[in-house]
Amino acid sequence: MKNEVKIHEVNPLLNNRRSFLKLSGLTIVGTGLLLAGCSHDNNEDMPVDDTSLPGIRNGVFDLGSGDFGVLTYAYALEQLEADFYTKVVNASSFNTVFNDIEKQVLTDLYHHEVIHREFFKAALTGALPSPSTQLLPNLAFNYGSLNFNSRTDVLATAKALEDTGVAAYNGAGKLIKSADYLLLAGKIVSVEARHASAIRSLINPNSTDFAGDDIVNPTTGLDAAKDPSKILPIAGGFITTQFTAKYLP
Repeated sequence: MKNEVKIHEVNPLLNNRRSFLKLSGLTIVGTGLLLAGCSHDNNEDMPVDDTSLPGIRNGVFDLGSGDFGVLTYAYALEQLEADFYTKVVNASSFNTVFNDIEKQVLTDLYHHEVIHREFFKAALTGALPSPSTQLLPNLAFNYGSLNFNSRTDVLATAKALEDTGVAAYNGAGKLIKSADYLLLAGKIVSVEARHASAIRSLINPNSTDFAGDDIVNPTTGLDAAKDPSKILPIAGGFITTQFTAKYLP
């Protein structure tokens, strides 16, 4: 369709936002390496049947609860986002469907989400008592009829994923007990919020949609926050690997 390849006028502010996007994922790398080196000593006394630990229960992987459950939950969501943007930038028409600014933004988001995914994998591998059995496996995904060569389809799905991701981190914050993990989650959600605003600016340039009333409550001035039980059914529409989250609200 012609409107899929139409080059939109880009708000000059988006250029500045794009420059930030290119840099904002970099600090996560060092943090992930630090967490990957954490000792298991603090977790050695945990009982094997502790429901805070992720792992297979009744034949199905469960995310667990508490800090480990939240980190594993975030790891599942970052796997989805990383997989989505990997498919976006590798689609056969990526270079023709999107203009230069759009390609740069989507490529930056791809790099960020891969960094986030690997960060959580490293953090959990370094912190779980038995990562060989307690680390969430690589998930499989199915996007149904989504056309990765359609600008409209890709940006609409990116918007849904980024808005959902922000609400997921905001909703999970209250479940995190470790101050260090809460600080890291706050850093990542700030990047996810910038992703969401960038995608919204690509869809509707020169508008206020990047901070629309549908995501920022006009009364409180805050982003939406949703519990895992509200987020996982949405994300689960793309995830084909079965898992449960029985111990998360």
